[in-house]
Amino acid sequence: MIGERKEKSQSRRIKIEADQFQEKLREQVIQILKKQGFQINPHVRPSGCSKRAYRQIQQEARFEQISLHKNFLLNSLKKVKNYLRNGSDIDPGKISLELREVQSGSLEEILFRWWNLIWWSIPYQRAYGRQMRFFLWDATHDVPFGLIYLQSPVFKMSVRDDYLGLPREELDIWVNRSMSAQRVGALPPYNELLGGKMVALALTCNEVREAYARKYKDCVTVIKGRKLDPELLFITTTSAFGKSSLYNRLKYNGEVVALPLGYTRGSGSFHIPEELYREILKFLESKGVDTARGYGHGPSRKLKLLSLGLEYLGLPKFEYHGIKREFYLFPLVENLKEVIHENQKPVWYDRPFEKLVDYWKERWAQPRAKRNHKWKNFNISDFFEETEKILKEL
Repeated sequence: MIGERKEKSQSRRIKIEADQFQEKLREQVIQILKKQGFQINPHVRPSGCSKRAYRQIQQEARFEQISLHKNFLLNSLKKVKNYLRNGSDIDPGKISLELREVQSGSLEEILFRWWNLIWWSIPYQRAYGRQMRFFLWDATHDVPFGLIYLQSPVFKMSVRDDYLGLPREELDIWVNRSMSAQRVGALPPYNELLGGKMVALALTCNEVREAYARKYKDCVTVIKGRKLDPELLFITTTSAFGKSSLYNRLKYNGEVVALPLGYTRGSGSFHIPEELYREILKFLESKGVDTARGYGHGPSRKLKLLSLGLEYLGLPKFEYHGIKREFYLFPLVENLKEVIHENQKPVWYDRPFEKLVDYWKERWAQPRAKRNHKWKNFNISDFFEETEKILKEL
């Protein structure tokens, strides 16, 4: 009898502690979201719909990622400084671009990682599944021009799946013959020369899909174990905030390069800090949920676990942050829908990288350089002074 009473008493204590932890975690989620600038009424929604409001909301998550990698960012400053030029030192007419795939352990990997964390207003999020990284490199001035970061796409994306009419039973086939561009953009001072247009064009160049074919020639899907042809048929990406000036009406020799398909539903995980996400995982594990992540689970896994954890906390649909992004599809073949539905052979767009560079220089860079000299104002000392100040304050 005494033993039973002790056991019941211990069970009650454990339950009370679990309930207290759950309530504390629930309140923590709400407070963190309010701190970022979200309104809870009763679900999550941005306090405003301007680009400025969206940037401010994402600032907290951006600084969290910078803080997590603070030592790396500070220790790499000297290397990064060696590969950056003042705007006044750049001759737009002599820009000569190369496409370099970033290899593990290389100098380019350090530079890529540094800029990926520092330069974007959208916070860095860990990539899942297949990954490819590219630098556009200005060989004349020996500095990085811009970067591309490709990863496995989200398995289900209604705006994409509806447009392409992807059969549900073949979803893994077509999703695994595409990639999602997590980062697309030009670095300073090239961003002021409309370098972002060049980086976006480069997504569709022959060299990217050829590099993909080399890397994934023996690719087997994790979900159904299918061996796929190593053909990259299309790339997708989203705008940073609403309609994109970078991708909208982007053409090459009269061909539309980026197809706008609509807007995402505004779901994701950037608004849940990494430390808080780990606490939610611990909470799920206490409920007996398998929280295995990593290889084989893809980018959708995190969102599913987050959604489940928030629902258990009595915060359903809190994975919807409400920041809707415009969704774009970059077809690499002229007959994409026919390939999917009629088993036609792909008719590839022929876009050599060097031809895209020539087109960009004539269409955008040279006219911009003549009418707007803002690119000349970029100063290395000012940039690193501000960057170091941010890093030391975190």
